[in-house]
Amino acid sequence: MNDGEQNYHAKQSVWIALYGSSRTISDGFSRSGSRQGFRAFRTENESLDDFRYTALDALGEVSVEGNMMDAKKLQDLVDMFFTCRRDDLMQIFGEMLSALEAEQSMPPGRLMSRNYETAQANPEIHTLPGNLKDARDAIFPFYWGTDSWQSKLHLENVKGPPNFASLIGSIAALLKNPNLCVDTYCLRSNELEVKSITALANLIFYHTESPWGVFTIGGTISNLYGGKIGIEKVAPGTMQNGLGDKKLAGLVSEAGHYSNATLAGWLGIGVKNLHSIPTDENMSMRLDRLEQKLDEMYSDGVKVAFVIATFGTTDAFGIDDIQSIKEIIDRKSQQYGVTPAHLHVDAAVGWISCFLTEYNIQTNPLGANAETLELIQRTQQATVGFRYADSVTLDFHKMGWGHYPSSAFIVRHRDDLLHLTRTLEEIPYFSEADFRHDPALFTLECSRPGIGPYAVMASLNGIGLNGYRCLVANAIEKANQLKKRIEELDFCKVLNLNTPGPSVCWWVLPRGRNAKELFKQLEEGTMSVEEQTQYFGEIKRLYNKRAATLDPAVDARLSFTTSIGYCPHGIQLPAWKAVIFNPKTDDEVIDRLVASIKDLV
Repeated sequence: MNDGEQNYHAKQSVWIALYGSSRTISDGFSRSGSRQGFRAFRTENESLDDFRYTALDALGEVSVEGNMMDAKKLQDLVDMFFTCRRDDLMQIFGEMLSALEAEQSMPPGRLMSRNYETAQANPEIHTLPGNLKDARDAIFPFYWGTDSWQSKLHLENVKGPPNFASLIGSIAALLKNPNLCVDTYCLRSNELEVKSITALANLIFYHTESPWGVFTIGGTISNLYGGKIGIEKVAPGTMQNGLGDKKLAGLVSEAGHYSNATLAGWLGIGVKNLHSIPTDENMSMRLDRLEQKLDEMYSDGVKVAFVIATFGTTDAFGIDDIQSIKEIIDRKSQQYGVTPAHLHVDAAVGWISCFLTEYNIQTNPLGANAETLELIQRTQQATVGFRYADSVTLDFHKMGWGHYPSSAFIVRHRDDLLHLTRTLEEIPYFSEADFRHDPALFTLECSRPGIGPYAVMASLNGIGLNGYRCLVANAIEKANQLKKRIEELDFCKVLNLNTPGPSVCWWVLPRGRNAKELFKQLEEGTMSVEEQTQYFGEIKRLYNKRAATLDPAVDARLSFTTSIGYCPHGIQLPAWKAVIFNPKTDDEVIDRLVASIKDLV
């Protein structure tokens, strides 16, 4: 390399170190930072010895002649940002908690103004180092402008206030910042994941012998694991050789989450090869149509990689008959002499029903009323089905009232994870990994945060089994109360009257309309397209009217879905929606909600 090239590359290295860019430095290029600037000049024949370039940045003077950087500046950075400054941190955490406390006494906030164009055009990276208060100031406006859903008036969806035991766990995870790939990188945090997964598996599968799993960033990724195992079961070697000309398909509930299409696309099966099975009026997969579809697939030589059942659909809390689905899968695979499809259950929402599996209905320690006890008994009958699933997705950050991200993918038999394993030769810098406890050998991600197991274990042992039973039973009871109150109104129709969960979906039509009769006509197929369009328009118009005129201090926030998952004659049913997620939601909120519906029409 000649002197000119050394000159050029020396300047380029300084540029990259300061600004993280590998763009070429031209003969007269200049740049100004947000607090100071620098200028670099280069002549074609300039020697390295003659060249002197000084950049004024956070570290003081930096010379390309090779002088050591200012040790004091470096130490200041270490002292400020890499040393636990307890008093400073406690002050800032205290300020954030004060803002959270203030929000708890306030109604849900309206959407604050947001300017995404400005955010993109002005990212505001400071040139000079500051202190922890500068870090606070950079994010606090956005922190204050984010609703923590502490208000009891939030009924929009399966999102609510995380419990404070989960906060303790999450802070612990953030302070230690473990990477749950191998225990070398996280030590006992890896042990905690095994402990948390086993606790959840015992709750769901009812003391299965060899469960295992991992925490993921969300339900979509957890479902992705189930789909991938199914592919490898029916088409071994796909991980290494690809799908090729294999004819594969997956089956899901018509009321299932839209992310099922995401995983079909990302796994290479293709969205067009993902088939939705219609549901009955309770948003439960129709078993006759499942059997019919399996006959059709196998007769055409298609390998069905997976069937994804749903336990607690997002909108209406529909529950599939997992035990019967498993029986059909096994019977049909034997009939056609093929490998059975992997049965994965998306219980991201409904897994919380498992807290009630062993609730003693006879002694009724919670003092639940007769209607709630009947719903608990139905829930117990449904949760038995988990024992027949091959794998399950659950989101603790939903109705576990935990912090994001704390989704979990769990297999009933750990040997199923062998379909995803890598060899040690494929992960040379994890050569110490052990399949018995190191997820890096089979996980999609290499880097995984520790919030999941910490939030779960802190919550389960803080709130306790009986505490969670109380929370879940309360949600079921309040939702049933709201269903009954709305169903009493002639111009309203509850669409998920028989689902034993916290969700309520219903129609509101103008006063004088008989909503129950109109629903009957739609199910019987006697409603014209014109009438359907008119009535659905009225339902949406009244929802919009309430949203525009509600009193923010007393009126609950609801949401609207364009399809609850039950589609009689292929017609998607829109609905108003409320989810009794926040344990603070009380009779006063329900009374006001019903009154607002009456006033509206």
